[in-house]
Amino acid sequence: MKITVVGGGSTYTPELIEGFARRADVLPFDELVLHDIDAERLAVIGGLARRILARHGFPGRLTTTTDLAHAVDSAAAVLVQLRVGGQAARLVDETLPNRFGLLGQETTGPGGFAKALRTVPVVLDIAAEVRRRAQPGAWIVDFTNPVGIVTRALLDAGHRAVGLCNVAIKFQRQLAARLGTDPDGIRLGHAGLNHLSWIRSVTVDGVDRLPELLSGDALDELAAQTRVPAGALRDLGAIPSYYLHYFYCTDDEVRVQRGGTHRADQVLAIERELLTLYADPALDRKPELLQQRGGAYYSEAAAALVTSLLTGDGAHHYVNVRNDGVLSGLPDEAVVEVPAHVDTAGPHPVPVPPLPPEMLGLVQAVTAYETLTVEAALTGDRTVARRALMANPLVREWARADALLDALLEANRPHLPRFFTSEHSKPSESSEAADA
Repeated sequence: MKITVVGGGSTYTPELIEGFARRADVLPFDELVLHDIDAERLAVIGGLARRILARHGFPGRLTTTTDLAHAVDSAAAVLVQLRVGGQAARLVDETLPNRFGLLGQETTGPGGFAKALRTVPVVLDIAAEVRRRAQPGAWIVDFTNPVGIVTRALLDAGHRAVGLCNVAIKFQRQLAARLGTDPDGIRLGHAGLNHLSWIRSVTVDGVDRLPELLSGDALDELAAQTRVPAGALRDLGAIPSYYLHYFYCTDDEVRVQRGGTHRADQVLAIERELLTLYADPALDRKPELLQQRGGAYYSEAAAALVTSLLTGDGAHHYVNVRNDGVLSGLPDEAVVEVPAHVDTAGPHPVPVPPLPPEMLGLVQAVTAYETLTVEAALTGDRTVARRALMANPLVREWARADALLDALLEANRPHLPRFFTSEHSKPSESSEAADA
């Protein structure tokens, strides 16, 4: 059994390797392939990956390659964890919107929109190669952000795909520690969209422990963790994803960003240090610094999900899947993030109570934005792209969306050829305001 990681040169990869190594006894794979377009970086990551696997006594083979066709040939599962444009593009996503008085973030708001435009065509090209060369029925597991939009594009194109995010498992582990219980014994009432979800129950041994978490010191700790005011958590009666900070505290975050504080700068520094550590031939485990990179518990979530998809163990996961009636008030073709039991046939979502109005309204608006964003990414149609930005609750205003779009497209020109064909390359009438 062969498992392939596209974007294997990511600094996340050593954590993923640890996850697979720990599951070698229940997931009978004999080859792990790391693919990346950056051969130098791949050599560093591959060296550490081999040392990690050797420490765990893994009897199989690890292969590194820059050849996508070779990487996915006969694979049973393909994980996609890439960043089109690298950290340099992320820095643009986080800073350019500030020029328009808007939030800059790599997966949410206009920055996430730009990332989706760059990413969707690339991932679909990879998926097409998987369809041609991988095993029949091979699974694509997408960890590439924005996960909900990318997963929707994959499913719309008919691929056998599921999206994965580490937010839910991170909450699961943290809440288990707070409650003094086994993480696997907790079931979260986690529902919404990727990076737009709420936990509305925390069930342990049949008892919902959420009410006690939304009171006293625990409430203050959750407010600090999610960066959402304690009063908002009380009003919602739920624990919001920390990405909802960008919706509930937008003005505060824009002020912070205009002061020059951006996560991309921190990540660039962390990645440089990580790659130096990874190159040490004596290192045979993930360093502690990796915790600061983000993606905590990704290794557990990804390795466990692939295990379920390939062995059919029916385990419980939090995944991005077609709605198909799971969340009322959303179209069936929407992609939602919900709990599911997973086997070789794929995810089987568990029933989810209807979202209350204040959550449903936001989810509906973002779903409309995601629908338009997929269309814009595939067609290069600037009118559709502006409509997507107008639908995004963090943009909305037409004049701002119009000028912002021109700036985003120009900043990402090398990655967006569809938007610069003769049919769609005419600047909008407000392009002169791009630097306002």
